[in-house]
Amino acid sequence: MFADLLTPTPHTLFGQIDAWVFLLTAATAVLAGAAVQSMVGLGLGLVAAPVISFLDPTLMPGSLLIAVIVLPMLTLVQEWRHVDWRGLAWGLPARVPGTVLAVWVVAVLEPRALAAVVGVMVLVAVALTVRSFRVRITPVSLVTAGTLSGFAGTATSVGGPPMALLYQHEPPERVRATLAAFFLLGGALSLVSLGIGGQLDARTAAAGVAAIPCVGLGFLVGNRIRRWVDPGLMRRALLCVVTVSAIGLLAQAALG
Repeated sequence: MFADLLTPTPHTLFGQIDAWVFLLTAATAVLAGAAVQSMVGLGLGLVAAPVISFLDPTLMPGSLLIAVIVLPMLTLVQEWRHVDWRGLAWGLPARVPGTVLAVWVVAVLEPRALAAVVGVMVLVAVALTVRSFRVRITPVSLVTAGTLSGFAGTATSVGGPPMALLYQHEPPERVRATLAAFFLLGGALSLVSLGIGGQLDARTAAAGVAAIPCVGLGFLVGNRIRRWVDPGLMRRALLCVVTVSAIGLLAQAALG
């Protein structure tokens, strides 16, 4: 029964692909994204969202949001003392209007169109991450980033870059802890909103639950290798792969 729920739909890029290929590819993307996020504070959505949208856009964004919400819990167990609670007090309430707008977008868009939205969001996120310009942490910038993150995170599960841009010059443990708290509380809000809006069915939930062990494994892997591997170099390499995936999503939507 559980395996039947995870079988890819005809909306996939290649039609009805083999279930084992689907599961292995999605699991690898989630594991890699979780490892990167455990090192630098974000990355799970950036890496996994375009891959899952390629495989089956009907699972987005709910399945990935369920998986994503587990990782900040694990991060906060280690680094909760470094959270910027003042920043959260400004940024988190601002997520609400962005979340409401995103629920409407998910409700009205077809899976192929939603995949295109994921592609655009990922490219914007990559561009902002690579650009790495400095934005001062102020109430105005926190509210703006919170709103944008609420929309992008709920509509595409890629909501990290707006907040990450604000904190990119802070100490690494502060970045990881603050983003984790924001993702945890904001992700819960997004999931509840999608559920109320009828955009979170049993199949989507099953796929998200199935991905949780990969998130846990990726967290452990990231914790081990961040002592030896330059996370900046790894993130740049993965961003190149993610960019190609996002462009592929846009090509898929354009060519039908």
